[in-house]
Amino acid sequence: MARRLDLRAWDALPNTAARGKGWAIVAGDCLEALEKLPPHSVDVAFADPPYHLSNGGTTCQSGRRVRVDKGEWDASNGVMADHAFQARWLQAVRRVLKPSGTLWVSGTQHVIFSIGFAMQELGYHLLNTVTWYKPNASPNLACRMFTHSTELILWASPSKSRPLAHRFNYKRMKEENGGKQMRDLWQMPEAEGEQVVWSLPTPGPREKVHGRHPTQKPLALLERVLAASAAPGDLVLDPFSGSGTTGVAAVQSGCRFLGLERDEAYVDLAARRLRAAQLDPER
Repeated sequence: MARRLDLRAWDALPNTAARGKGWAIVAGDCLEALEKLPPHSVDVAFADPPYHLSNGGTTCQSGRRVRVDKGEWDASNGVMADHAFQARWLQAVRRVLKPSGTLWVSGTQHVIFSIGFAMQELGYHLLNTVTWYKPNASPNLACRMFTHSTELILWASPSKSRPLAHRFNYKRMKEENGGKQMRDLWQMPEAEGEQVVWSLPTPGPREKVHGRHPTQKPLALLERVLAASAAPGDLVLDPFSGSGTTGVAAVQSGCRFLGLERDEAYVDLAARRLRAAQLDPER
């Protein structure tokens, strides 16, 4: 039986670090926090988990070669340990999703195949694999392979049922796509009403006015995700809340939001963004 989670109940938890009207952010390990959530209480979850790329490599940032060092949380512990971590949080999220709920997970080739396999192992029903194209992706410094310019976003329901129980705002997506069925290759914004590819740049200065996060996602991406799969009043969960982009998109679309984040600096950043979004919906 699906349950409605009252965010006011989180006031009693010592790890509730910030909250506002319709949203709360819990500081700490996401697995520990997810254990405290009642089963079947979440409508939509979006996750941008660690990609395990901070292992001494380099990338290009503002035209300069820099080390990939997002933090200890992004370091790899080996293929099997990394896969086990992805499976643990996926299992924990699956427990709290409503039968009508869905989970979106973003990742590059370095992690997304492990996540997809873990989803299949756990009994998720994969609905779509969306391709997000980044027109302003960093150049390839080694010049020994194609430039990485896409991320894959897996969309899944917690289990397969007949009829399918998950929410999909099909009519809205079709209207936004000029009266044609929306495909899993997104262009944002659409060119002349016809959608080709999910093409949108990484977050610009306007979305980083309150601070920066190394893996921040563009607000337009989360707006599309929630437009497709959420309804006003739904509870949206982000187990790796980071800079709070999911929360901003949620409160601006009339949803409730629960973010989980273990880094206090990013808890503060997300709270600032959420408070600003409620004061100025255009930001």
